[in-house]
Amino acid sequence: MKTLNKTRERFYWDRFRADIEKWCRECHACGARRGPKKGTKRRLQRCNVGAPFKRMALDILRPLPVTTKGNRYALVLMDYFTNWTEAIAIPDQKASTVAEELVRAWISRYGVPMILHSEQSTIFNSALFNELYKLLAILKTLTTALHPKSDGVVERFNRTILNYLSLYVSKKQTDWDTHLPLFFLAYRSADHEVTGFTSADMIFGQALRLPCNILLG
Repeated sequence: MKTLNKTRERFYWDRFRADIEKWCRECHACGARRGPKKGTKRRLQRCNVGAPFKRMALDILRPLPVTTKGNRYALVLMDYFTNWTEAIAIPDQKASTVAEELVRAWISRYGVPMILHSEQSTIFNSALFNELYKLLAILKTLTTALHPKSDGVVERFNRTILNYLSLYVSKKQTDWDTHLPLFFLAYRSADHEVTGFTSADMIFGQALRLPCNILLG
């Protein structure tokens, strides 16, 4: 449990585990979003990752309510090795818009990936993107035809974003893009269920300083 792990690292009181589990169970908003568990079986596939920022995923979360800033989509970027993620609010899903944000928000910060994985979208298979792959020597891989959910890691992350935003957006849901930055502070400082480390630990070698750390002085 991510909440339990974060609390254990910073605080302690008698029966703190029972208190936290009770607090999480009684969160009605979280329970409503979580829904019933489904015991689905999926075919196992091996994915060779390699090293940080060598293999990344690219997806578009759509469509979302148009915000007051004019954004309707979220460009989701993920590093498979560290699970470091970005999501950039964008007004449209034109190939030029997506390519520009890919370079600005990812490649300029973390370098050029060796492999880029995405769904079989006309955007990621456009002439512009194919030229980008060629210029930067990026190997392009695709999800299984007619089964975009075959990339379960990205699909789960997209659901995590939506679950978080649903708890904080206004009634009209026109401010979801303003809540993305603090979502990533929470996500990057939480232990990942596969690696057992936070993505911040794997990138920076240390934990992020959180607002709750101020209470500790």
